[in-house]
Amino acid sequence: MTLAQLLILLLTILVHAASAFPNDRRAQPGRDKHASWDDVNVVAHGLLQLGQGLKEHVDKTKAQMRDVNAKLKAFNGTVAELQKRQQEQDEALKKTRGAEVAEEVRLKMEGVKQQSEDINSRMDRLEEKVDQVLVGPKLDSNYSDHSGVPFMQRLLAAQNRRIDEVVEKIKQQQSKLEKQSLHLQALQDKFAHKRVKSHRRRDEETALRGKAEQNKDTSDLPRDCHDLFVRGQRASGIYSIQPKSSEPFNVLCEMTSDAGWTVIQKRQDGSQKFNQLWESYKKGFGSLNGEFWLGLENIRSLSTQGQYVLQVELSDRAGEQQTTRYQFNLDGEEKKYAVHLEQEASAGVQEDIFTTGASGVSFSTADRDNDLAADANCAELLSGGWWFSRCGESNLNGRYPRRPSELRKRRHGRQEMFWTRKGQDSSLKTTLLKITPATRKQ
Repeated sequence: MTLAQLLILLLTILVHAASAFPNDRRAQPGRDKHASWDDVNVVAHGLLQLGQGLKEHVDKTKAQMRDVNAKLKAFNGTVAELQKRQQEQDEALKKTRGAEVAEEVRLKMEGVKQQSEDINSRMDRLEEKVDQVLVGPKLDSNYSDHSGVPFMQRLLAAQNRRIDEVVEKIKQQQSKLEKQSLHLQALQDKFAHKRVKSHRRRDEETALRGKAEQNKDTSDLPRDCHDLFVRGQRASGIYSIQPKSSEPFNVLCEMTSDAGWTVIQKRQDGSQKFNQLWESYKKGFGSLNGEFWLGLENIRSLSTQGQYVLQVELSDRAGEQQTTRYQFNLDGEEKKYAVHLEQEASAGVQEDIFTTGASGVSFSTADRDNDLAADANCAELLSGGWWFSRCGESNLNGRYPRRPSELRKRRHGRQEMFWTRKGQDSSLKTTLLKITPATRKQ
């Protein structure tokens, strides 16, 4: 029942009660008294119903305000989440030179937050007024003055209007927040696109700069270790070189008083396994700080620069040493890396380590049988890779002997590195192969 209906009912009751009063109270004193008490009860009952209706309306209004308050709390949660997202986006925007845009958005969000706080404050004050009305003077059966009813009606109407205004403002703020979110997303996508383009451009510039620097660095590299010697380098060690028509690679340089030697093979303690296949001998293996094989392709790139001298230095377990020099040249892979040797006549030469038959012999490994023996695979029989003729002259890339007596105890003792000296196999302890240009500039 609405407030207007209650007022109409009350007026009807009052009119009915007035018409029921007798005109002559003196003629019927008992009846008049009885009739006036009934009228008072009716009026009181009507007022009670009116008060009950007002209370129900106030309770309903309070429930609506609680619902609005719950929506405001949810709205506050949404605003807090947006603020968190805004902070994350502010950090992203600052990293991508969008600090000014992020500051503008932050100020707008603070304005939205302030408006939300104002709305919450107004709702709190409105709820306090309703509570004051509910705890104010209560209607009882003896209260017959209904002059406060219009005031309550105006108050409730004003509250309803305020609630409607609050709801409308909430909708407007929500619409603004959605627009701000879309705007921020568009800005973020725009900056992300710019960042990708910037990174791509930077990577391209870095790649071009790195390529240019690499070309600049590698174009001035020495062609071999003797080229370093000519430039004034006198310390032995590991250096980067770049022969003609070749990529740069590292080598071990041994500097003497008159030349720089490029080491192509070194063995000293058996730390590196030399029983490798063709591809390994082609590319090289081991450590330049220990035992290694420089690689047939690298040796080939050095020998194509002109005539080179190969010096072979050996020592056996008895302490005896052997040094031999050769005029040296190496063919490419199409000719199976055939070696061409011509022994130099000098006072230091004792015996031919390679033997004369080794000149022009192709390089062999277990998986590439290029030796001169028709009935055997020398690399498989003797181990490692070498310029084998007929499996009997030498093998400086064989297995490293672990004990002095191991050569005698093994069934296939010649699998160890050896060279034939005075018709007998000599087990080796160290080997060193190095090259330098035949015509050396000082």
